[in-house]
Amino acid sequence: MKAHARLTACFEGGRTVLRELRSMAPLTLLPKRGTGVTAVVHLVNSATSPLGGDELKLTIRVGTGASLRLSGVAATIALPGPRGEGSSSLVDVVVEDGGSLEYLPEPTVVTARARHAAEFRAAVATDAYLHTREVLVLGRAGERPGSLVTKQQVTRGEVPVLRQTLEIGDSTLDSSLAHLAGRRVLATDLVVGGPELPAASGEWWSRTPLAAGGTLTTSLAPDAVTALRVFDVG
Repeated sequence: MKAHARLTACFEGGRTVLRELRSMAPLTLLPKRGTGVTAVVHLVNSATSPLGGDELKLTIRVGTGASLRLSGVAATIALPGPRGEGSSSLVDVVVEDGGSLEYLPEPTVVTARARHAAEFRAAVATDAYLHTREVLVLGRAGERPGSLVTKQQVTRGEVPVLRQTLEIGDSTLDSSLAHLAGRRVLATDLVVGGPELPAASGEWWSRTPLAAGGTLTTSLAPDAVTALRVFDVG
C-alpha cells in the first residue's frame, strides 16, 4: 500500500485555518475545535499499518504565523509483510516564519519480524517553533522486536539542528550499555525555537542543548509511561 496524506495550515483573520486536509488510508486526518489561534488535528490509523510493503508519507506545511497541533490517538504497530517485505514512513515538515507546530504522535511498536524504516524531515524558519516527540517500543510484551531504522533531519533556517540515525533489532547491540542497555522503550523529545534550557541528566535520561538552537531530551525505560515522565518534569 502506498499512501500520501497532506496538511496545510495558514494564518488568516486572526486564527489558523486548514487550507489543505487530504487523508489517504491508512493516514486519516481529523480536525478538532482549536483553542484561540491554534488549529488541532488528530492523526488516526484507519487500517492496520505499517505492514510490510507499505510506503507511507505525511506532508505538513505550517504557513507564516500559523499555529498547528497534530497528535496521534493510538499507537502505530509495525508488522511484517507476508513475504518479508520492509515498510517505510516519511514525515516531511515545513514551518515558515513565526509559525508553530506541535507534532506528537503516539508510540511506534516494532513487532517480531517487522522491517521498518521511519524518517522525520523538518525545515524550520529561524523564528518558528517546533516540538516533536518519538516513542519507540521494542516489541509487544514478551516479544523480541524486528528491525527498525529511524532518521531525524531538522534544519533551522539553513543551519542543521539535528541529524541522527538509530538502528534497532540487533539483540547484542540493543542490550549493550552503549546503545539501549536492554531497555524496551526509547523516547526522544525535540524542541526548536523554545526557551533555552541547560543540560541536565538523571537515571536513564538526558537533556542536551543543540548548537543551532533547540533542546533534545532522550529517555530509556522499561515502559512508555516511565519514559515519558521525564519530559513532564523537565
